[in-house]
Amino acid sequence: MSKFNDIINSDKAVLIDFSAEWCQPCRMMPPILKQVKNALGDQIRILTVDVDKNPAIARKWMIQNVPTLMIFKNGQMKWRQAGVVPAPQLIEIVRQYV
Repeated sequence: MSKFNDIINSDKAVLIDFSAEWCQPCRMMPPILKQVKNALGDQIRILTVDVDKNPAIARKWMIQNVPTLMIFKNGQMKWRQAGVVPAPQLIEIVRQYV
């Protein structure tokens, strides 16, 4: 949990993908996240958190559905949405915070 807090407290925008191995829609996210990373490069840090392996983090952020995407900057949650977000839309959302 402390490593997670260190990551989200960065002054660089951090996109968190809360997911689970058993979740079918979650399997759509890795190629989307790769497109976001390719488009934005070092402007964004992307982290995937498995809610089953990190239940304390999932509880703290009240993750009810997976995938849930969140953007943090300087320790503050700036944006949150549950469900798969297409790459072009996600890139536009992330650009607002980098």
